[in-house]
Amino acid sequence: MSGDASPTLRIPRGNLLRSRVVSEIGTTLSRALDREVTGYATVVPQETLLLAGEAKGVITFDDGVPVLAYNTVSDSGGADALAELAVPGPYRVELYAVDADGLEAAHRADALRVTPGAVATELADDQRLADRTRAAAPDERLVDADEDDTDAVTAFLEDDDRIAAIREQARAEAAARAEEWGIGDALDGSADGDGYDDRIDRDSSSARSNATTSER
Repeated sequence: MSGDASPTLRIPRGNLLRSRVVSEIGTTLSRALDREVTGYATVVPQETLLLAGEAKGVITFDDGVPVLAYNTVSDSGGADALAELAVPGPYRVELYAVDADGLEAAHRADALRVTPGAVATELADDQRLADRTRAAAPDERLVDADEDDTDAVTAFLEDDDRIAAIREQARAEAAARAEEWGIGDALDGSADGDGYDDRIDRDSSSARSNATTSER
């Protein structure tokens, strides 16, 4: 396994608390939070069973707050695993309880970690549940989450090639719409002119400056 690959998640077999086929997993997440479950949930989208897809997930909890996410099929973890699991339901979800020391080793796998509210927003599209989860999370988890968010924004803003690609895509989409509406000639100057590029450059520079200031 390469250095960039996610480590394989190894957790002990737990005591089954709940097993359901559900249209969305917000209820399971809420139950784990309310009962302060330390353990894990297995999440299998039903389309995975029908179409041999690549999304069979494990989400671990510490006192009801999600800690890790892992896709046992693709071997990806963290935010990547959540993205792969974020498909339309229904899902088969099973919730298990595990002794706290049974997850201690697994929870040291930083590559698999997710921010406290990420599971609620990504898989359940429930901002209220995400806020409740963040409120229940220990302070050090929130600090880590803020640092992760800042790092992600900073990395994006420093990726000039990606910004250029987005700019080019936006220009191409605008030109395509103009041709479709029969006004391409009228927009040739504004689509390729300095005004469009300068505005993006100013926005990008301002965002970089704000991100740098917030880090200080």
